[in-house]
Amino acid sequence: MLNTFTRLENFGHSLDAPAYVVQPRNGVDVYSVFKKAKRLGLTVTARGAGRSYNDAALNGGGIVLDMTAMNQILEWNPESGVVRCEPGVTLEQLWQRVEPDGWWPPVVSGTMRTTLGGCLAANIHGKNNFKMGVIGEHVVEFAAVLPTGAEITCSPKKNADLFYAMIGGYGMLGVFTSVTMQMKRVYSGLLSVDAYPAPNLSRHLSALEDGAPNHDYIVGWLDTFASGAALGRGQIHAARYLREGEDPNPQETLKLKNQILPPMIFGVFPKSILYQFMKPFANNLGWRMVNLAKYVASLPKHTFRQPHAAFHFLLDYVPNWELSYGRGGLIQYQSFLPKESAEAAWTEILRFSQKRNMPSYLGVTKRHRPDNFLLTHAVDGFSLALDFKVREATRPRMAGMLREFDEIVLEHGGRFYFAKNGETTAQTAQAFYGEETVKRFKKLKKRCDPNGLLESNLYRRIFEG
Repeated sequence: MLNTFTRLENFGHSLDAPAYVVQPRNGVDVYSVFKKAKRLGLTVTARGAGRSYNDAALNGGGIVLDMTAMNQILEWNPESGVVRCEPGVTLEQLWQRVEPDGWWPPVVSGTMRTTLGGCLAANIHGKNNFKMGVIGEHVVEFAAVLPTGAEITCSPKKNADLFYAMIGGYGMLGVFTSVTMQMKRVYSGLLSVDAYPAPNLSRHLSALEDGAPNHDYIVGWLDTFASGAALGRGQIHAARYLREGEDPNPQETLKLKNQILPPMIFGVFPKSILYQFMKPFANNLGWRMVNLAKYVASLPKHTFRQPHAAFHFLLDYVPNWELSYGRGGLIQYQSFLPKESAEAAWTEILRFSQKRNMPSYLGVTKRHRPDNFLLTHAVDGFSLALDFKVREATRPRMAGMLREFDEIVLEHGGRFYFAKNGETTAQTAQAFYGEETVKRFKKLKKRCDPNGLLESNLYRRIFEG
């Protein structure tokens, strides 16, 4: 069972760690791994699809539970929209099951390849966080196995302390074995999308703030190379569900064939090799040109209708797109700022990265609201996600720059999201979570995992560093 190491990577291919990989098929298997880990003096980490940009699903020298075999949709009620799934079910499996019946997952990530267990562990947010909150707000209940062998069921009213700590707890209290969620009713397979430019950061954030109340989703793309008066320029995509009766043929638009992203471009060119043609542009000059071209193309304001999957899962348009960044991979840095201080903080961060000649190649903005989860990353404000290419020669300088970003974010009352941000230290985590929150989490950790079996590289970095 534990004969050889397997070297695992994060999604960005910028971090790796060897581990013993075990694939459980039920809760009994999970507990058997805990017992073996205790005998051998090893730690355990659960891993879903491995889509985290940092070290959340890495456990150097320990055991990694590959949860992808626990991938059954156990119950689906198309009348109520309530679904119960095993944790290895992906968002792709979920939406393809519920969408033909007129439902959609209430919160999704930018890729459909993530597993529900991973989504809960990170408490993902989507382009509708300002309206629907994080995914945990739509969980009716979940079942989990603790390292003690206890099988628990949690909901907002039952074992509520564990409900609000395990969701967003990065798998450090227990391992999900089933998730029951409420889906969102939709009356069409299409969204109405408004696309319009934002000429600078101030207008960009104002557009997110002003556009959110009138839409169900809103997201911004930001030109990370623009400077001076154009700093923070970009494009806003604001979408709304079609109302009942607005789509003349919902039975057709809700069909899966009208949602699935095509594997070919123009019907002949396979997308699976497209990332190879992106590699020559994965440098400062190339991405400056790409960002400029994208902004120019965004200038005419327009409205169009788009299938749900096409709007949500932009990261799946080009398979293996992350490989275009080259051997060193990429790091994604995401910060969450109150609406009062976001512009000042991100102006400083964007200028800083340009001055250091280590610009981000992609920037994505969203509008957010607070939530009640223990290890929350949410604020009443905005988020900015930045992708950075990793080069071994400049990696130490980049790590230092990202830690300086952390100081800027903290100074402006911001927060972080640990499905990303691979350089953040324990001191920074303590500063934004607060001493009381960290104490509460560690108290629950001691109760659920008295022998300290559940650990990951992320846990050791932000809670024990």
